Amino acid sequence: MKYSLLLLVSIGVVFFTTKITAQEISKENEGILKPYASYYPIQKTKVLVVGTFHFSYPGLDYTKTNEDDKIDVLKEPKKSEVEELVAYIKRFKPTKVAIEAKVDWGMDKKYKEYREGKHRDVRNESYQVGMRIANDLMHDKIYAIDATTFSSDLEKKYPEMMKELTEGYDFKSDDPYSQMVQKSFNESTQFPAKVKILDYIKYMNTIEGHKNNYGAYLVGDFKLDDYRGADFLSVWWYNRNLRMFRKIQQIDQNKEDRILVIVGNGHASILRHLFEYSPEYDFIEFSSL
Repeated sequence: MKYSLLLLVSIGVVFFTTKITAQEISKENEGILKPYASYYPIQKTKVLVVGTFHFSYPGLDYTKTNEDDKIDVLKEPKKSEVEELVAYIKRFKPTKVAIEAKVDWGMDKKYKEYREGKHRDVRNESYQVGMRIANDLMHDKIYAIDATTFSSDLEKKYPEMMKELTEGYDFKSDDPYSQMVQKSFNESTQFPAKVKILDYIKYMNTIEGHKNNYGAYLVGDFKLDDYRGADFLSVWWYNRNLRMFRKIQQIDQNKEDRILVIVGNGHASILRHLFEYSPEYDFIEFSSL
């Protein structure tokens, strides 16, 4: 209920702001100043980005989950909660499914094996959500959209330069805002064990949730020297998400398509920004299903 109220307030603020802006335009100029949306097709490819935590707890993120707070998505009650999440996402009726996996992961082979009944016991959202939905909807293919970073390319060509650029970029800043963000991340690792998975995913994918994830990268190590932190972020994390967005653009698609994208929530926050501002796509709010 609390999160529904937050969403309604957010929608109200957006509506109110839009209304004021429209009133500021003189009546005699309304026919000249065309709405920007009028330059683009009304119907666009719809995209639902589902930011999630990693079901299998690979431990690759900076924020770790304590053993007591980890859940098992193959055992009740969490097994049924995953089924509830899947049923909710299927309301979107995706025509294509894309997940956070690199090309060398062997997506085509793994999805073929999944359709044959294998990998059903893998505690990974790519299988438990992505492949399950694609298989249930009888999709022939699923898409891998993770990407390497430009910083990785630069490290191969200019190792010394990159060593200097990344010195001290370790998420251990004394910046008070960085510590506030980290507290929010630490506490969030406890939520899956305390609430239903669907409720937690809804919470993560609110505007407020994505702003928190996005903003986390704009404090702390971002402030290293004059531009060094900003420069590294641009060729590392931000670049990785830009490349992921580009890979989604490369999926064969049309205006009738509905693309489901399942990624870690840190990616979802930036992808939201990219899809919302792109003239090609219609970003669908997770809570709207």
